[in-house]
Amino acid sequence: MRHAVTAALLLSAPAVGCTARGNGASEDGRGAGDRTQSPPSTPARKPDRTGPVLVVKIDNVAPARPQTGLDTADLVYAEQVEGGLSRLLAVYATKLPPVIGPVRSAREADLELLRQFDRPVLAFSGAQRRLLPLIDTAPLSAETPERRPDAYFRAAGRAAPHNLYLRPGRLLAAAPGADALPTGFRYGPAPAGGRARTSHTVDYPAARFTFTWSARRHGWQVAMDGKPAVTADGTPLMPATVVVQHVRVRRSDLHDALGNPTPYTETVGSGPAQVLRDGRIYEVTWKRERATDGTEFTAADGTPVNFARGQVWVILTGR
Repeated sequence: MRHAVTAALLLSAPAVGCTARGNGASEDGRGAGDRTQSPPSTPARKPDRTGPVLVVKIDNVAPARPQTGLDTADLVYAEQVEGGLSRLLAVYATKLPPVIGPVRSAREADLELLRQFDRPVLAFSGAQRRLLPLIDTAPLSAETPERRPDAYFRAAGRAAPHNLYLRPGRLLAAAPGADALPTGFRYGPAPAGGRARTSHTVDYPAARFTFTWSARRHGWQVAMDGKPAVTADGTPLMPATVVVQHVRVRRSDLHDALGNPTPYTETVGSGPAQVLRDGRIYEVTWKRERATDGTEFTAADGTPVNFARGQVWVILTGR
């Protein structure tokens, strides 16, 4: 079944199209989207940017799993959404996979988080009605199924809205390269100290992430809601570094179609965090003074903390 799903995603499929802004669409053109709302270690510096990163909002409830293309992302953010559930925001700078998804709706807090990139391309399907004008005026390129129907398709074998997929090569001619990633992250040798840790869990009100160290694969095996996370072709999700970033999560002024308030995750400011790498956990502090800054992570003595080279997951969680 897993290989059948993978084959279905990679086969050519009819383009998506519809007229209502903010929704996804079925293959026959009817709206069926989501109207829920809302390198080496170097000093932190402004890199020479070679083009925009691709950022994709990815569904993360059980019917949406296994996802496609997550293992290729350079950076994956997890954020809380309505009902205490989670959604993923995947950032692609060094490689574009053939297919990514399932694609779902944007949230208000995404606009603050994405200011650290230089006019990123944001792929999503739908947003809360009052959020759409804010997305339109944000310093990013919003690429929805309505604006780029040639880049999206509905996969057979999955029910809407968990079946909308993106062909990223139709939005970007090529990956921009590592210099387009945020400036606050450093990569290099592990910091001093830390404690041995083989497993670490982060709970949302209605979602759970567990990261288990694999010395053989030199990465953290991801489990979501108690089940090992793999891509549609069976590739385990295995980031080299996991950051648990404690932030303020407050109510947004926006809400979903059922009236549930949308959580707003504040990513400008400072606070505690844990960095998981090389089978150890490090207690650190995060800091992001302005929305246009990257996030810096420092040890207790103020020295910058390096990440392991490879994929990074950042779990944004309330204090």
